[in-house]
Amino acid sequence: MKYSSGSDTSLPFLFHSILISFLVLIFNFVAYAAQTDILQKSISLQLGNTTVGKTLESIEAQTGYAFSYSSNLIHTDRKVFVSYRDTPLQQILQDVLGDAARGLRVEGKQIKIQPSAGKGSVKGSVRTIDGQSAGFVTVGIRGQRSTQADDQGHFSLENVQTGTYVVTASYIGLKTQQQTVTVETGRITSISFTLSEDAKTLQEVIVEGNQINKPVDKDTEYVARMPLSNLENSQVYSIVDQKLMKQQVAFNVSQAVSNAAGAVPTEHDSGGLTVLTRGFRTGINARNGMETTSSRTSVDIANIERIEVLKGPSGTLFGSSISSFGGVVNVVTKKPFAQRQTEVSYTAGSFGLNRLSADINTPLNADKTALFRINTAANKENSFLDAGFNNTFLLAPSLRYQVNERLSFAVDAEFYAVHKTQPWYSMGSAETGFKTPADLPIPYTNSMLSESADAKNTTTKVFAESRYQFSENWTSTTLFSFAGEDIDHSYQLFASWSSPTKMTPMITNYGPITQNFVGLQQNINGQFNTGAVRHKLVVGANYRFFDSNYSILRGTLEPIDITESYEPLPKSNIDPFLTESRSPIADQHTISAYASDVVNFTDRLLLMLSLRLDHFNRKEIVGTEGFNQTSFAPKLGIVYQVIKNQLSFFGNYMSGFQNEAPVNQPDGSRLILNPTFANQSEVGVKGEFFDKKLNLTTSYYNIAIDNAVNYGNDGFVVQGGKQISKGMEFEIIALPIPGLNIQAGYVYNDNRITENIDPAITGNFATDAPQHVANTWLSYTLQHSLRGLGIGIGGNHVGKSYLFSDNQYHTPRYTAYQATMFYEQSKWRIGVKVNNLTNERYWGLWGMPQAPRNVAGNLTLRF
Repeated sequence: MKYSSGSDTSLPFLFHSILISFLVLIFNFVAYAAQTDILQKSISLQLGNTTVGKTLESIEAQTGYAFSYSSNLIHTDRKVFVSYRDTPLQQILQDVLGDAARGLRVEGKQIKIQPSAGKGSVKGSVRTIDGQSAGFVTVGIRGQRSTQADDQGHFSLENVQTGTYVVTASYIGLKTQQQTVTVETGRITSISFTLSEDAKTLQEVIVEGNQINKPVDKDTEYVARMPLSNLENSQVYSIVDQKLMKQQVAFNVSQAVSNAAGAVPTEHDSGGLTVLTRGFRTGINARNGMETTSSRTSVDIANIERIEVLKGPSGTLFGSSISSFGGVVNVVTKKPFAQRQTEVSYTAGSFGLNRLSADINTPLNADKTALFRINTAANKENSFLDAGFNNTFLLAPSLRYQVNERLSFAVDAEFYAVHKTQPWYSMGSAETGFKTPADLPIPYTNSMLSESADAKNTTTKVFAESRYQFSENWTSTTLFSFAGEDIDHSYQLFASWSSPTKMTPMITNYGPITQNFVGLQQNINGQFNTGAVRHKLVVGANYRFFDSNYSILRGTLEPIDITESYEPLPKSNIDPFLTESRSPIADQHTISAYASDVVNFTDRLLLMLSLRLDHFNRKEIVGTEGFNQTSFAPKLGIVYQVIKNQLSFFGNYMSGFQNEAPVNQPDGSRLILNPTFANQSEVGVKGEFFDKKLNLTTSYYNIAIDNAVNYGNDGFVVQGGKQISKGMEFEIIALPIPGLNIQAGYVYNDNRITENIDPAITGNFATDAPQHVANTWLSYTLQHSLRGLGIGIGGNHVGKSYLFSDNQYHTPRYTAYQATMFYEQSKWRIGVKVNNLTNERYWGLWGMPQAPRNVAGNLTLRF
């Protein structure tokens, strides 16, 4: 606001009165700011083991401010550990005083510590420098919770405990604004923010922040089943977010997962997706941290917000049904939010690709406590093979309801229908002399099955969550999940070679098959102190039930002489050779309990102590006895932040297990097996620099199995095989300049059988375990003229991999490149992607040919 005296000299008294009042107002404001700014002043304290009283005395001596408090409120003799460097005073006081720090009030040169006797609210608005509403800006209480301003720039923080706080208004790419406010019992504290940018700049930054140059957020509550930052977490994991998927015009989950360091996705003949990490296979078995299934239907990308790929055996917190010895693949689905938004996307491309998807989000009531979102997608495409297709449909509604400040509910579902032809595979043998799929004397685009020998299946997934906050530090979360697969039929072909010119099709028709996975989980999360030591704790229990009905038809067809003309096999030529081969599967029940405590000895040194007790029960069925197994799976981790919130050294010891059923030996005896265990030791470094614009992880790991189940040539089974998978992993995500994105990963893995009942394979490489896996992606978006126009290029390299333990037949190494060009504005986006840019012929880890060069174009509209 500007003041002017004008040209009228007849009112000097009035002018001087206004001037004096204005100066007094400025003086009072400066004095108040000076008082409250003391709480934000950064100081250093290195007192080690001390008391609360001595800590306050040291602060008084350093700042010149005196503390005023009641001895009934502050226990000055309580032991604390104090080690801070360049840390805001308010943060230090919150750590040392706990809840008492909520009653801080600055008056003159005194800092009064008063009891927090109630709650109030903080409400206000955010505007741009030219007076326009600034919607969607994040407003929050520093170190606590935050909210997002609505489309008119209004925000509200309810039920805030009384005290003095720093409230910030921020958005990626904008200068953060902050104000110190005092919340009083039963009152609304009103504040307003004015950004340094105008409305046009804000809109451009929102588009850029949401779609172009926003750092990847690796903080997650799923990996450790508690909120932990990446630098606090001793486990290595990769994140693939929606921004990257859209930039790459990814229209299936396999393309998305390829961006995780060391991850190799492979479709198997059942239609599901397997992801290889650290030398072991794992399915997409976790959805929002709960068990799901993708063994026969994979997952549609339309409802995925991000993909988390956890590295190493993770049985302690996820159990054996979700985790493999290589890790966990967790899909985080899209959640409702508080604004109305619709996004419609159409993709067309090579091989008859046509894909239409929609994402609709809306609040259901005026106060936005009930939120609804629905994602849907229809996909239709042909195969690059001479026969084949893939048609899918997804419907995924999601509802969230905030009952009050403490209690919330969430329910979401996925209905996924698939009609397609399954990939087929073929392997050589010593008799044929074929060493790789490239040696097979059949055309690269050959399909052995016609389109009538297809597969039809549906998947239903339901997820429910109830979250209740007992207090600021304690929360109860109850989770329910159901995943059901219904396979009507699925024709699958494996071809064996009896000579270099004769191939024998072996066909199985799976179905009808039903598989149901039910999970119920209860977690209690809390934070508390024991003296000067801070704890983050999760205690949980999980119940899992699985049942299935299997019907299978198998058959071997007449050998095919490939030197003569032949056509893809139709269903009518296959069915007469098939006979029923039932495989009854017993019901499974698993009851688990687990606990994990992250102990902060200082603000830099953290120790994770975790343990799981898992009891597995398989019921008796006709011809097969039931059995029980109980497993203990520990997890230990240590983190030391060399540079707080920027650089961490970490180490971990993690374990995983797989239940093993008893076996009947050829001599009539029965062998009771123990669960197979894998234990990982790992050390490494994590870094997040320049406001997370540079994110890197590097580590060395060793995964050891010492009781693997081996099958001898004489039919006998023994337990005691040994296998070691060890290697190094590196990942970097960087935004060095505005508009430039760099993401790269490299993993060296040496996975060998070190002891086996068959001495001929001792020392050999394990199957499906390439030594070298690398991925890169670079993109640049113009920032000034033609803002939003960008290009991207990347590639994936996978080393050779053996399909059998005798190491005689392998898939060749390959490098596949991709490139994209896009133009994005606030209301629309258009992009073109070229996959397999160099048109390389390559095969997946199971020897299945992959698509040649292909193009996809995408148009997205936002409302």
